[in-house]
Amino acid sequence: MIATPRLETARLILRPTALEDLDRWAEMLADEAAARFIGGVQAKPVVWRQVMTMAGAWTLTGVAMFSVIERSSGRWIGRVGPWEPLGWPGPEVGWALHPDAWGNGYAVEAAAATMDYAFDVLGWPDVIHSIDAENAASKRVAERLGSAYRAAGRLPAPYEHVPVEIWGQTREEWRARRR
Repeated sequence: MIATPRLETARLILRPTALEDLDRWAEMLADEAAARFIGGVQAKPVVWRQVMTMAGAWTLTGVAMFSVIERSSGRWIGRVGPWEPLGWPGPEVGWALHPDAWGNGYAVEAAAATMDYAFDVLGWPDVIHSIDAENAASKRVAERLGSAYRAAGRLPAPYEHVPVEIWGQTREEWRARRR
């Protein structure tokens, strides 16, 4: 079993996925706007499988998205972090937040912490973000992180029909920007 980390920022706690995250995660994926660019609306049993997938990935590989907890309230507000499923176009730092957490800068704050983690702890030389071409909000997050559009891309099955844009940056670009 691989040890799992806990990251903290000024406003957030990032920790591995736990079963207690299920209800809020299911709320997020029941919301049409929130689920639009991350596979569409999902029934709670499907979300349960996603929670189990993330928890299992932490256990088996030490790499999975963090559950993001708002410090002030203790509530789960999303999932952000490193992710590299089989056949993915590269090592990714991705994000998805519950709609009641939108507009607070949490995606950038959490993604920045996990970019540091991906480069400094995981040793990744490069990070991508696979973003739906119509997802203007995620493109703004990527830009605020210092990432740039690289190319059109494709995800593996079962998402091969969804065109994405690949955004990203190298560890050296990230470190130069963070100085």
